[in-house]
Amino acid sequence: MSFTVLSVAFWLSIVGPESVGGAEQIVLQIDEGLVHRGHNSLVIARPESKIAGTLIPTMAVDGRVSDEAWRMAHDSIRKAIAEALRRYPVDVVHLHGVDFADYLPVEDVPVLVTLHLPLHWYKPNALTVTRPNTFFHCVSRSQAETFSKTLPMLPALENGVSSDLFRHRGIRKGQFAAALGRICPEKGFHLALRACRQAHTPMLLAGKVYPFREHQAYFAEEIVPELDLQRRYIGPVAILGKCRLLSAASCLIVPSLAPETSSLVAREALACGTPVVAFANGALPEVVQDGETGFLVRDADDLPDAIRACQSLDSENCRRVALQRFSPDRMVENYIATYHGILEGACRLSQAA
Repeated sequence: MSFTVLSVAFWLSIVGPESVGGAEQIVLQIDEGLVHRGHNSLVIARPESKIAGTLIPTMAVDGRVSDEAWRMAHDSIRKAIAEALRRYPVDVVHLHGVDFADYLPVEDVPVLVTLHLPLHWYKPNALTVTRPNTFFHCVSRSQAETFSKTLPMLPALENGVSSDLFRHRGIRKGQFAAALGRICPEKGFHLALRACRQAHTPMLLAGKVYPFREHQAYFAEEIVPELDLQRRYIGPVAILGKCRLLSAASCLIVPSLAPETSSLVAREALACGTPVVAFANGALPEVVQDGETGFLVRDADDLPDAIRACQSLDSENCRRVALQRFSPDRMVENYIATYHGILEGACRLSQAA
């Protein structure tokens, strides 16, 4: 039986092969997986987005993120959701943004909310939703443990990575470390740059600086002073550039200061056969097998030795573990099973009423 899913992406980021945000990459994988399996996929996202299903564009809000920008974006998303529900036989609405509570549909349609981010990123009232037929899930076991047991929480669904990453083989390993992600204080990339200098290891830092004041200040004040000829910032990279970067790196460094809910980039590195050096917080112990697919460290002082030690780890083992656990097909099938479960439950509730 085919069904129709309306996915709603975060308004600031593009969904498509050039996506740099983790949640947007998951939206794209779900979209492509649904279409490939004969289901109908509708995606509300920025107009530049490129998807396999039907794109319902929202207003493109650019420039410095302000209260007015948030208001305009939410108005645009609410209108897009209402229009989609009017035009299409939507079975499930799937929300991915941190601001999901600002545009929950008023219509009586089942809603699944994927909580991609740490608990403290969400407004307190967002997690006290009383709307019927609204379901939440996390993307790791460790993340789920931080949320209230009173939420209607479904089992955690692990993120998969793009199948393109598994196809990039034969790229020769270089003598440099990589770091990749949003350039913001909680990612701790300044610690990675310092550790690579101490380890006498070149490093490439890739990622986008979003137009938030604190992100831009962090880049100017903490990242730029650490850069030199051996440790460089190369800007955001899309899927092809990411494949090449991660495949060629000797290791990926994930020095997050906030608990990672999933660490999609760590999963992507393993898919490329590249071990991961990370702080042992959040979901990273669920992703990295210490001493086998990377090293989990206690603090910044341990980073240089772990970076050097990655030379001894087996790339093929990293890739094998990723294929077993983080394939996009496995993730999409889990989401489809979740949609079915929600619909079956909603049908029973409707019949009982």
